[in-house]
Order: sequence, then structure tokens, then C-alpha cells
Amino acid sequence: MKPVRFVLMLLVLAVLAPSQSAKAADVVCYNCPPEWADWASMLKAIKADLHYDIPLDNKNSGQALAQILAEKNNPVADIAYFGVNFGMKAKALGALEPYKPVHWDQVPAGLKDPDGFWTAIHSGTLGFFVNKDALGGKPVPACWKDLLKPDYKGMVGYLDPSSAAVGYVGAVAVNLALGGSATNFGPAITFFKELQKNDPIVPKQTSYARVVSGEIPILLDYDFNAYRAKYSEKGNFAFVIPCEGSVVFPYVVGLVKNAPDKEKAKKVLDYLLSDKGQAIWTNAYLRPARPIPLPEAVKSKFLPDADYARAKSVDWSEMEGAEKGFVDRYLAEVR
Repeated sequence: MKPVRFVLMLLVLAVLAPSQSAKAADVVCYNCPPEWADWASMLKAIKADLHYDIPLDNKNSGQALAQILAEKNNPVADIAYFGVNFGMKAKALGALEPYKPVHWDQVPAGLKDPDGFWTAIHSGTLGFFVNKDALGGKPVPACWKDLLKPDYKGMVGYLDPSSAAVGYVGAVAVNLALGGSATNFGPAITFFKELQKNDPIVPKQTSYARVVSGEIPILLDYDFNAYRAKYSEKGNFAFVIPCEGSVVFPYVVGLVKNAPDKEKAKKVLDYLLSDKGQAIWTNAYLRPARPIPLPEAVKSKFLPDADYARAKSVDWSEMEGAEKGFVDRYLAEVR
């Protein structure tokens, strides 16, 4: 998408999703929704420990960036939370300024901007979200190549990688697992072409409910959605990190450029990466960005560390640069 068109689209989103925050608050965070990633508990903890009021905010990443751009001459937000792809867009569009929170050095290189414009606070791992009851007695697939077996015909779903972020994350995961690179998406294209023979289900939007209902027995999705289903829904669900490997996708925070309450905002960013802050994210089955031990009550609900060792951090700026080339090939050769 051309930069001018992208900015215009964001400004339209800003009009449709006006800010619900007021600068009467101590710190304003855009896209801190209470039902996502347990931001509700996080903001309560910040209130208790730092004595800062931060209003809940139900924007998504695109709306948050749109609002920041619309308010560029008179900023309201102090910090913002994004999927890493929007964090990179925010940097490119001049919406953020650099800040390296305390413990920044412990965040892996692939999960942070080298200049500190955005830093991961937690991540999801791409794998198979499986409704075991909907498999009709077939085994839970263990590897990417299992999905190509005729046994799973009509059972595998993945979000359209030409329009959904998690779809492209899945493409990156299978490509690297099967020997590809940022400059060679041949393995992913071959995989998706072979998968077409198995009549995959390819929605454009998040399909959590369709897996829970059994309509999509196997979905390429994040671990936190699978764990959410496993521990809160009726049915039998599993999460699988494929035997060939997978990738980690970070969610990031950044300091808004010319933030009104910059010093308080920096303390909040420090808190999000603190030991206590990192542990809070695990309530929603998100893995901390720093390599700290998971609380035992949570760790028992995750796959073993040996499984997560197969999930790698990658250079998402490099992968974003490769996205258009992959999507063009996918549309021409697969769909």
C-alpha cells in the first residue's frame, strides 16, 4: 500500500474511533483493552504500585496509530501498544520516539527495535490450534507436513496471508521451518500449493469461535488462543508447535512522540518489563518478552520448554520487507 493511501486510511479510522482517554489521567495508553492480554490486571497493578491512573482503551493497533497521527500536533497519548508490524509502521510514520526501558537489554534482538522506538513486552507463538473432538478420531498433527496428508482433507484452516497479519506470520513460520528465508519463500509457496489439494478453509478474519465450534478442526494460530480454549471452553483442545519449527510474534509498546507526560510514561514502560509486570501477562497465556521463569501455576498449562525451543525469534523488519513479494506470489500461484 502506498504511504499516502495508508496515512489517509489511518486518518479515516481515527475519525471512526475517537479517543476515549482524557489527559486528566496520569498516563494515557492507546490500545490497552481490558479483555486482551489481561491489561485490566496490569493497569490495576500499575495503579497500586506506581499510583498512576491509566484509562482502559479499546482501540486496536490500527486505530491507535491513526489516532496518534491525527493528534500529532497536540498529542494526547503517552504510550501505545501494537502488534510488531504496526510498531514498525508507527516508527516509520514518525509517531514514536526512542526509549529503552529498564531490562531492555534482556529482550532478544528480534523482539525490539535496535534504537528503542518499540520494545516487545510479550509474544505469541504460531502453531496448530486443534479441536480434538472435531478430528473424527484422527491423531493430532505433529508436523507441518502432516497437514498435507489426505486424512486431514477439509480440516485445516489458515487466515488469508494476503490480508491477515496472522496469516502472514503462518507463512513465515512454515517457510523458515521448511528451509526458506526472507529472500526465498519457495518452501511456503510449495506448502500452500500442496495444501490446496486438501481443501483448506481460508478465512480473512480471526476464527477462534469456528475452531471452538468444530467448524475448523485445525487452525494455524497463536498459542494463547489455544490455551484460552483449552482452559476456558467446553471441549478438548490442544496446541502444537510443529516438529519442524515455528516462530514467535511479538506485541510491542512505544513512547509516543512528544508525549505529554513523558517521564511518567517511561516509568510505566519500565514497569511493563519488570519481573512483576512480565508475570502478569502470563494470566492471558502470553509469554514474557524477557527470558524469565513462568509462574508455576501458569507454566503447567503451557507446552514444555523443549517444545518452545522449536519456536524462533526472527527479524520482523526483514520479514515485513519480504511480505509484498510473498503475497504477490501467493495470489498468483496459490489462490
